[in-house]
This record gives sequence, structure tokens and C-alpha cells, in this order.
Amino acid sequence: MMLLQYEEAPQNDTGETQEPTASEVIQEELAVDANGYGEYESVPIWLDTYLWTLLPFLCVVLLFWVTGVHKMVGGMLDRRGKTIASELEQARDLREEAQELLAKYQRRQREAEEEAQGIIDQAKRDAKRMAEETRQKLDEQLERRTRAAEDKIARAEAHAIAEVRNRTADVAVTAAEQIVRDRLDTQAGAALVDRAISNVRERLN
Repeated sequence: MMLLQYEEAPQNDTGETQEPTASEVIQEELAVDANGYGEYESVPIWLDTYLWTLLPFLCVVLLFWVTGVHKMVGGMLDRRGKTIASELEQARDLREEAQELLAKYQRRQREAEEEAQGIIDQAKRDAKRMAEETRQKLDEQLERRTRAAEDKIARAEAHAIAEVRNRTADVAVTAAEQIVRDRLDTQAGAALVDRAISNVRERLN
């Protein structure tokens, strides 16, 4: 150990310690002996604390070297490194698998959305077609019923007209027959009346 000894700092007139100037410090540094050291106190080597600190460390290192602790530590570090590498590889595999699952899920979601949209569009088209078919069927049914009603009305009108004509003919014939019979009493007159009635009925029918 070296104990450098410096001169005490001079005091001024008031008794306060006066700090050395820069030039004084440089002069003191240059005032060392020829070996480059100042004055120091020599200590025996067996009392040197550095030695007693170094010896246990060297003993521990030597003990580790002899017993192969360094190999054990190296093996443990290698195994730990392999374990960490394996865990990292598993983590990468899991991440890739998770990315694949996410991509597959997103793809299926898009397909499901497209399928749902297709179903909705098809349902709209089917509903529109069914509405058009229903409206067309209703129009056709209404038209058929209208034609049937018109035909029925026409037949009723024709039947009524025919019935009126028949009744009118019967009334006219009966009246004419009665008039002629009242005026003609002979057999020839009766025959003439019969022919006239037949002609009238044929014309009316």
C-alpha cells in the first residue's frame, strides 16, 4: 500500500487555511522522487488485503476446475439453451398455426357472409317471382270469372229475349186466332186461320 504524504496547506494571517494554487499543486506533483513515486509506507505481503482477497477466489476457481463444475455449468447452459430453442420453435409453430387458423376463420367468415348474401338475394328474387306469378294468376282468374259472368249474363239475356218473343208470339197468335174466328165461321176460314198462325209462328221463332 502507498501512503502519499502532502505538506499541510499554509494558513493566512487570520488563521484560515489557504487553498494551494494551481502552480503549487503542479510543483508538488513534480517534487516526487526519481522512481516516480512519492513517499509511501511499505506493508508485508502476508498482511496485504489484496492477496487475501485474491487467494479465496483462486481456490474457488481451482476447485471448480478440478471437480468439473465448469463442465456441469456448461452442460446446464447447453441444455437450457436447447430447452429455450425448443420453446421458441414451439412458440413459432403455435404462432404459425394461430395465423393459419385466423386466416381460415376469416376465409370461412367471408364465405358465410357471401353465402348469406346469396341466400338473401335469392329469397328476394323468389319473392318477386312469386308475387308476379300470384298477380298473374289473380288476373287470369279474374278474367275467367269476368268472361264466365259475361257469358252467363249473355245467355240469360238471350233466354229472356227468347222467352219474351215466345210469349209475345203466343199472345199475338192467340189474339189473331180469336179475331179471325170471330169473323170467319166457315171451314175454309178456319183452315186459312191455321195456315196464317203457322206462318206467324215460324217467323217469330
